[in-house]
Amino acid sequence: MSKWEHSKQYTLDVLEKMPDSGMNYKPDAEAMSFKEQIHHVANSIVGISQGYLNGAEPGFSIDVSSASKAELAEFVAKAFDYGAKTVTAISPEKADEKLDVFGNQASRRQVMSLLMDHCSHHLGSAVVYLRLQDVKPPAYVGF
Repeated sequence: MSKWEHSKQYTLDVLEKMPDSGMNYKPDAEAMSFKEQIHHVANSIVGISQGYLNGAEPGFSIDVSSASKAELAEFVAKAFDYGAKTVTAISPEKADEKLDVFGNQASRRQVMSLLMDHCSHHLGSAVVYLRLQDVKPPAYVGF
């Protein structure tokens, strides 16, 4: 869970670094905006945790199109906290159960790993967006 907390903080740090003027920046017309990348990280944690890791109704949501940077940061924090609560509630037996995940058979343990991998993938994109806006990204903290 310490790695999860580092990922939460790094996501918030990356979000904080982007100036308001760059929140809707897209490097390509077909790409997600910076704001959408960050939202996608958090929203996927909620959706995957609820859909595949037996998460309860989260009780929070956000309209990314009208959300301020502060509101998005609050959503990100809540999503990571929800994901942590969901993951830590799974017993080892439940973690090993296989289920259909996006057309593949995978254990809940593999889904937990997918969450981290997915976050890293989209945060990598968000870091590039910062650099394209001439913003130095926060230093990565792995441990």
